[in-house]
Amino acid sequence: MAIQAERGRHSRRQFLANVGIGALAAGWTGAAQSQGAATPPQQRAVRPVAKLQPFDMADVTLEDGPFLHAQQMTEKYLLKLQPDRMLHNFRSNAGLEPKAPVYGGWESEAIWEEINCHGHTLGHYLSACALAYRSTGEERFKQRIEYIAGELAACQEAAGSGLVCAFPKGAALVSAHLRGDKITGVPWYTLHKVYAGLRDAALLADSEASRAVLLRLADWGVVATRPLTDAEFETMLDTEHGGMNEIYADLYFMTGKAEYLTVAERFSHKAIMEPLARGRDHLDGLHANTQVPKIVGFQRVYEASGDAKYHDAAAFFWRTVALTRSFATGGHGDNEHFFAMADFGKHAFSAKGSETCCQHNMLKLTRALFLHEPRADYADYYERTLYNGILASQDPDSGMATYFQGARPGYIKLYHTPEDSFWCCTGTGMENHVKYRDSIYFRDGQALYVNLFVPSSVRWKEKGVVLTQMTTFPDAATTKLHLKLLRPTQFTLKLRHPGWSRTATVLVNGVEAALSSRPGSYIDLTRSWNNDDQIDLRLVMAASAETTPAAPDIVAFTYGPLVLAGAFGKEALAAGSDIVVNERKYGSYNDSPFTAPTLAGNPQALAKSIRASNKPLEFTIASEQGRPVRLIPYYRIAHERYATYWQVGPDGIRNPA
Repeated sequence: MAIQAERGRHSRRQFLANVGIGALAAGWTGAAQSQGAATPPQQRAVRPVAKLQPFDMADVTLEDGPFLHAQQMTEKYLLKLQPDRMLHNFRSNAGLEPKAPVYGGWESEAIWEEINCHGHTLGHYLSACALAYRSTGEERFKQRIEYIAGELAACQEAAGSGLVCAFPKGAALVSAHLRGDKITGVPWYTLHKVYAGLRDAALLADSEASRAVLLRLADWGVVATRPLTDAEFETMLDTEHGGMNEIYADLYFMTGKAEYLTVAERFSHKAIMEPLARGRDHLDGLHANTQVPKIVGFQRVYEASGDAKYHDAAAFFWRTVALTRSFATGGHGDNEHFFAMADFGKHAFSAKGSETCCQHNMLKLTRALFLHEPRADYADYYERTLYNGILASQDPDSGMATYFQGARPGYIKLYHTPEDSFWCCTGTGMENHVKYRDSIYFRDGQALYVNLFVPSSVRWKEKGVVLTQMTTFPDAATTKLHLKLLRPTQFTLKLRHPGWSRTATVLVNGVEAALSSRPGSYIDLTRSWNNDDQIDLRLVMAASAETTPAAPDIVAFTYGPLVLAGAFGKEALAAGSDIVVNERKYGSYNDSPFTAPTLAGNPQALAKSIRASNKPLEFTIASEQGRPVRLIPYYRIAHERYATYWQVGPDGIRNPA
């Protein structure tokens, strides 16, 4: 089953144009079919062609700033983790002697047997190491990948099966699930992480060993699910199963094997897809992150099959969640579930809002949709969630990550321990901070899109162009772009005019070249560019109030794309008390009595009353108690109590329970 090395090298050169989470394998199809792989069924629709391509992360460099710091903290953590401890249960299930004791938390059967998520961390870890390797070229990440792939291959050989899993009851849990027995756990959800890790290792780190293990696991999945009727398959999908449809669509792109696309379509949960494809929002009460990876998969199946209903479902879901169901931070949900937005006031102040995994997966979906329809509102949502959800999720001191990011006034962010709390958001947290390079810049044949204002550079090899972005954003609402060219080159530079900036001004070599009054659009600069040309983009950031129609007296304050949080200090907090083991205890950790400052007045008038301090991105607002409240970007909040939402009215805040 292993793809020949030369064919792999040829194919990888093609896929690198589309490399990135959610579009990792897009370039493999033509090569696979040209080598005699199976062709897709003749009756399938024509596959859509993405309008844009991302840049290979290896061609993007981060410079000093909060994103580079976050990446470096995660890199250190990845290299501290021990693969043999993550491999413990995989080896045990294959009848091999483990080489190291198992990690705690969700990886330990003694504590979390009822969840049956054992092994998910290894999959996330493979993805994170692959992303880190692609971004930095650091060989230690490649060595980790190859070691793990070799161990998993040994497990397959010892077990005589393509299945590799770490569940306490091993393959018996998967077999029971396939039979339709009632089970405790989410086997496909967990296996999806292993599939995804191997896929990323194969495509981003050029790991032939990972590819061989992946294809054997993929073929096991084809055979294992083949006996199920469509009705039985659909019933199985009522249990959380991650993005298995995305994985098999990627496998189809990698190999051209039609049976992989068939399995991808079978793994697409029709009970969720069909109402969404018809424009019906039926999400109230559903477990949020059970759904988002499915939707990412719907878009990927559309890209593989050309069947528009998959895209229609994905696009409608995005509009529904991003535009009508999200908090100011870009997160959504309470205690992991969607709620009726008419009940926003009952959920806005929960300590269990905005599960970080949901933000991770919503950004994957946003990016996938943007590649086919390059709209500025996709990029605006991406930016807001990237700062206020993803960057905000990491402890800048330890590199550990959040699970929920709730808005109970006076509560704090809680981060996982290094070895005993391997939550789902610990896993996506490993990935989040080593893939910042994948969505700053995009391109088509004649245009380079600048979507995010991040100190960085990008090499556009086809044009012989290096663009360097110099910025202190968001401290200042400006960015400078410097071009290095081998020769004068004609192309279009497309600069995002964010929806939060009322105007945007562009100077080229010090001369005004464009003035935009259309927030939420792109400014097109088409010309023959010369070496050392410099472009200045000047934006406008202002304080604003964000409310919802269902709860106009509940307000969050923003400044540009940033949510401003009230920073209340460390009253009654012990040092290190926000590094916690059990994510299920959110709301009870550090729950000593605390009275937050209160605000009163019209939300928009309150926003206008916000005053800048003498420090970048620090503000004050007057409280009812007569003391100024310090406001700073939510992403900079760590180790102290905070508030992101305020319930205001003529008589002041009604402190939520």
